[in-house]
Amino acid sequence: MTGLFFTFQEKGLIVEKMLLKVNSEESSQFIDITAGVSEAVRESGVINGLCHIFVPHTTAAVTINENADPNVEYDIIQTLNRLVPNDPAYRHMEGNSDAHAKSTLVGASQIVAINDGRLSLGTWQAIYFCEFDGPRTRKVWINIINAD
Repeated sequence: MTGLFFTFQEKGLIVEKMLLKVNSEESSQFIDITAGVSEAVRESGVINGLCHIFVPHTTAAVTINENADPNVEYDIIQTLNRLVPNDPAYRHMEGNSDAHAKSTLVGASQIVAINDGRLSLGTWQAIYFCEFDGPRTRKVWINIINAD
């Protein structure tokens, strides 16, 4: 993962914006991006605020879930595959309609509070980039909003 930083101020609101690049290696895969997001928060210098994580792709998503047991990632992917199988009856010409549906179900963004300069995640929580149409190089926008 690599990132680029941008800062802008609009109407008194200061936002630090970071572009994180993620490389997936499988067609369906959860990639833990917590370290990259945490690094963006540290580099921003924001003590209290909000961290908005956005995936600008229609066949990928972002979620927050358990990081202690990798079987949870596997189980979620298997559940999504059962709920939304790759069905040749889909009308979308690219053959990746299941990836679009999975992206919609999981969602394109998450918001995490920042307290004392750190993400306010639970003990077992991590932020995952969710690939449903890989392998690909993807983008994740991290917007850090200062509340002080």
